[in-house]
Amino acid sequence: MNQDLSILHLILNAGVIVQGVLIMLIMLSLMSWAIIFNKWRLYRKTRREAELFSQSFWGGTDMDTVLAGIPQQYPDSSLPNIFQAGYREFLRLRRDASQSHTAKITAGGGIDGVRRSLDAAFSREIEKLSRHLAFLATVGSTSPFIGLFGTVWGIVNAFQSIAMTKNTALTSVAPGIAEALVATAFGLVAAIPAVVAYNKFTADLKRMGANMEQFSSEFLNIIARHVKD
Repeated sequence: MNQDLSILHLILNAGVIVQGVLIMLIMLSLMSWAIIFNKWRLYRKTRREAELFSQSFWGGTDMDTVLAGIPQQYPDSSLPNIFQAGYREFLRLRRDASQSHTAKITAGGGIDGVRRSLDAAFSREIEKLSRHLAFLATVGSTSPFIGLFGTVWGIVNAFQSIAMTKNTALTSVAPGIAEALVATAFGLVAAIPAVVAYNKFTADLKRMGANMEQFSSEFLNIIARHVKD
Protein backbone atom coordinates (compact mmCIF):
# COMPACT_ATOMS: atom_id res chain seq x y z
CA MET A 1 0.00 0.00 0.00
CA ASN A 2 1.52 3.28 -1.09
CA GLN A 3 1.71 6.02 1.51
CA ASP A 4 1.78 9.73 0.84
CA LEU A 5 4.98 11.02 2.44
CA SER A 6 4.94 14.46 0.85
CA ILE A 7 5.93 17.36 3.11
CA LEU A 8 2.46 18.93 2.94
CA HIS A 9 0.75 15.65 3.81
CA LEU A 10 3.10 15.03 6.71
CA ILE A 11 2.50 18.53 8.10
CA LEU A 12 -1.28 18.32 7.79
CA ASN A 13 -1.40 14.89 9.41
CA ALA A 14 1.17 15.54 12.13
CA GLY A 15 0.27 15.51 15.78
CA VAL A 16 -0.85 18.65 17.59
CA ILE A 17 2.49 19.16 19.35
CA VAL A 18 4.51 18.68 16.18
CA GLN A 19 2.21 21.00 14.25
CA GLY A 20 2.61 23.59 16.99
CA VAL A 21 6.39 23.31 16.71
CA LEU A 22 6.21 23.67 12.93
CA ILE A 23 3.98 26.74 13.16
CA MET A 24 6.35 28.33 15.67
CA LEU A 25 9.33 27.66 13.42
CA ILE A 26 7.52 29.07 10.39
CA MET A 27 6.68 32.24 12.31
CA LEU A 28 10.28 32.60 13.53
CA SER A 29 11.53 32.11 9.99
CA LEU A 30 9.16 34.72 8.55
CA MET A 31 10.10 37.23 11.24
CA SER A 32 13.78 36.55 10.61
CA TRP A 33 13.42 37.14 6.88
CA ALA A 34 11.54 40.38 7.52
CA ILE A 35 14.40 41.58 9.72
CA ILE A 36 16.99 40.39 7.19
CA PHE A 37 15.44 42.36 4.31
CA ASN A 38 14.94 45.42 6.51
CA LYS A 39 18.55 45.35 7.74
CA TRP A 40 19.87 44.78 4.24
CA ARG A 41 18.06 47.89 2.99
CA LEU A 42 19.08 49.95 6.04
CA TYR A 43 22.75 48.98 5.90
CA ARG A 44 22.95 49.55 2.16
CA LYS A 45 21.38 53.00 2.60
CA THR A 46 23.68 53.81 5.52
CA ARG A 47 26.84 52.85 3.63
CA ARG A 48 25.80 54.71 0.47
CA GLU A 49 24.87 57.91 2.31
CA ALA A 50 28.00 57.74 4.48
CA GLU A 51 30.13 57.61 1.33
CA LEU A 52 28.27 60.50 -0.29
CA PHE A 53 28.42 62.57 2.89
CA SER A 54 32.16 61.94 3.29
CA GLN A 55 32.79 63.05 -0.28
CA SER A 56 30.83 66.23 0.35
CA PHE A 57 32.40 66.91 3.75
CA TRP A 58 36.01 66.32 2.72
CA GLY A 59 35.49 67.93 -0.67
CA GLY A 60 35.87 71.40 0.78
CA THR A 61 32.21 72.23 1.27
CA ASP A 62 31.59 74.73 4.06
CA MET A 63 30.39 73.04 7.26
CA ASP A 64 27.41 75.38 7.59
CA THR A 65 26.34 74.42 4.06
CA VAL A 66 26.80 70.73 4.85
CA LEU A 67 24.73 71.11 8.02
CA ALA A 68 21.94 72.95 6.20
CA GLY A 69 21.68 70.25 3.55
CA ILE A 70 21.44 67.26 5.91
CA PRO A 71 17.64 67.27 6.46
CA GLN A 72 16.97 67.15 2.72
CA GLN A 73 19.87 65.01 1.49
CA TYR A 74 20.51 62.64 4.42
CA PRO A 75 17.36 62.33 6.54
CA ASP A 76 18.07 60.17 9.60
CA SER A 77 21.40 58.86 8.29
CA SER A 78 24.04 57.70 10.76
CA LEU A 79 27.22 59.54 9.77
CA PRO A 80 25.47 62.87 9.00
CA ASN A 81 23.64 62.57 12.32
CA ILE A 82 26.95 62.25 14.17
CA PHE A 83 28.39 65.26 12.39
CA GLN A 84 25.19 67.19 13.05
CA ALA A 85 25.32 66.47 16.78
CA GLY A 86 28.97 67.46 17.10
CA TYR A 87 28.79 70.57 14.94
CA ARG A 88 25.62 71.85 16.57
CA GLU A 89 27.32 71.56 19.95
CA PHE A 90 30.33 73.42 18.56
CA LEU A 91 28.06 76.19 17.19
CA ARG A 92 26.37 76.48 20.58
CA LEU A 93 29.71 76.76 22.35
CA ARG A 94 30.94 79.31 19.81
CA ARG A 95 27.78 81.34 20.29
CA ASP A 96 28.21 81.28 24.07
CA ALA A 97 31.86 82.30 23.64
CA SER A 98 30.93 85.25 21.41
CA GLN A 99 28.35 86.42 23.92
CA SER A 100 30.95 86.34 26.67
CA HIS A 101 33.36 88.32 24.42
CA THR A 102 36.07 85.65 24.29
CA ALA A 103 38.03 85.13 21.11
CA LYS A 104 37.83 81.36 21.09
CA ILE A 105 36.14 78.49 22.84
CA THR A 106 38.14 77.36 25.84
CA ALA A 107 39.36 73.78 25.85
CA GLY A 108 37.85 72.86 29.22
CA GLY A 109 34.25 73.41 28.21
CA GLY A 110 34.72 73.14 24.47
CA ILE A 111 36.39 70.08 23.04
CA ASP A 112 35.05 67.85 25.82
CA GLY A 113 31.50 69.01 25.15
CA VAL A 114 31.83 68.30 21.45
CA ARG A 115 33.35 64.89 22.21
CA ARG A 116 30.46 64.01 24.51
CA SER A 117 27.95 65.00 21.84
CA LEU A 118 29.74 62.88 19.25
CA ASP A 119 29.91 59.91 21.62
CA ALA A 120 26.22 60.19 22.47
CA ALA A 121 25.25 60.40 18.80
CA PHE A 122 27.52 57.45 17.99
CA SER A 123 25.86 55.34 20.69
CA ARG A 124 22.40 56.22 19.38
CA GLU A 125 23.31 55.28 15.82
CA ILE A 126 24.93 51.99 16.81
CA GLU A 127 21.87 51.12 18.90
CA LYS A 128 19.61 51.89 15.93
CA LEU A 129 21.70 49.86 13.50
CA SER A 130 22.01 46.88 15.84
CA ARG A 131 18.31 46.74 16.72
CA HIS A 132 16.78 43.25 16.24
CA LEU A 133 20.15 41.61 15.59
CA ALA A 134 19.78 39.82 18.91
CA PHE A 135 16.55 38.29 17.63
CA LEU A 136 18.42 36.78 14.67
CA ALA A 137 21.01 35.36 17.04
CA THR A 138 18.27 33.89 19.23
CA VAL A 139 16.50 32.30 16.28
CA GLY A 140 19.77 30.90 14.97
CA SER A 141 20.68 29.32 18.29
CA THR A 142 17.28 28.04 19.44
CA SER A 143 15.49 26.94 16.25
CA PRO A 144 17.44 23.67 15.87
CA PHE A 145 16.54 22.72 19.45
CA ILE A 146 12.89 23.62 18.93
CA GLY A 147 12.89 21.43 15.84
CA LEU A 148 14.68 18.68 17.77
CA PHE A 149 11.96 18.80 20.41
CA GLY A 150 9.35 18.23 17.69
CA THR A 151 11.45 15.38 16.30
CA VAL A 152 11.79 13.67 19.66
CA TRP A 153 8.08 14.05 20.33
CA GLY A 154 7.20 12.60 16.93
CA ILE A 155 9.54 9.64 17.37
CA VAL A 156 8.09 8.91 20.80
CA ASN A 157 4.60 8.88 19.26
CA ALA A 158 5.83 6.58 16.50
CA PHE A 159 7.20 4.06 19.00
CA GLN A 160 4.03 4.27 21.06
CA SER A 161 2.07 3.46 17.90
CA ILE A 162 4.31 0.44 17.31
CA ALA A 163 3.72 -0.76 20.87
CA MET A 164 -0.05 -0.40 20.54
CA THR A 165 -0.39 -2.05 17.13
CA LYS A 166 2.48 -4.54 17.59
CA ASN A 167 3.34 -3.92 13.98
CA THR A 168 7.05 -3.36 13.44
CA ALA A 169 6.90 -3.17 9.65
CA LEU A 170 8.77 -0.21 8.16
CA THR A 171 5.65 0.93 6.34
CA SER A 172 3.86 1.44 9.65
CA VAL A 173 6.78 3.36 11.21
CA ALA A 174 7.76 5.48 8.21
CA PRO A 175 5.01 8.15 8.45
CA GLY A 176 5.70 8.85 12.13
CA ILE A 177 9.47 9.00 11.66
CA ALA A 178 9.14 11.19 8.56
CA GLU A 179 6.77 13.51 10.41
CA ALA A 180 9.30 13.79 13.22
CA LEU A 181 12.20 14.55 10.88
CA VAL A 182 10.23 17.34 9.20
CA ALA A 183 10.45 19.26 12.47
CA THR A 184 14.25 19.01 12.43
CA ALA A 185 14.33 20.20 8.82
CA PHE A 186 12.13 23.19 9.64
CA GLY A 187 14.39 24.05 12.58
CA LEU A 188 17.42 24.12 10.29
CA VAL A 189 15.56 26.12 7.63
CA ALA A 190 14.77 28.76 10.26
CA ALA A 191 18.21 28.72 11.88
CA ILE A 192 20.65 28.75 8.95
CA PRO A 193 19.55 32.05 7.30
CA ALA A 194 19.35 33.73 10.71
CA VAL A 195 22.90 32.68 11.63
CA VAL A 196 24.35 33.67 8.25
CA ALA A 197 22.56 37.03 8.30
CA TYR A 198 23.57 37.72 11.91
CA ASN A 199 27.24 37.10 11.18
CA LYS A 200 27.17 39.25 8.04
CA PHE A 201 25.30 42.13 9.66
CA THR A 202 27.55 42.03 12.72
CA ALA A 203 30.61 42.32 10.47
CA ASP A 204 28.98 45.15 8.51
CA LEU A 205 28.08 46.93 11.75
CA LYS A 206 31.68 46.74 12.97
CA ARG A 207 32.94 48.27 9.74
CA MET A 208 30.35 51.07 9.84
CA GLY A 209 31.10 51.68 13.52
CA ALA A 210 34.83 51.93 12.80
CA ASN A 211 34.09 54.39 9.99
CA MET A 212 31.96 56.54 12.29
CA GLU A 213 34.60 56.48 15.02
CA GLN A 214 37.28 57.52 12.55
CA PHE A 215 35.12 60.38 11.31
CA SER A 216 34.46 61.53 14.90
CA SER A 217 38.18 61.54 15.63
CA GLU A 218 39.01 63.52 12.48
CA PHE A 219 36.16 65.95 13.14
CA LEU A 220 37.46 66.53 16.66
CA ASN A 221 40.86 67.36 15.22
CA ILE A 222 39.24 70.03 13.07
CA ILE A 223 37.32 71.44 16.03
CA ALA A 224 40.50 71.46 18.15
CA ARG A 225 41.98 74.08 15.81
CA HIS A 226 39.27 76.49 16.95
CA VAL A 227 39.87 75.85 20.63
CA LYS A 228 42.51 77.49 22.79
CA ASP A 229 44.08 76.08 25.95
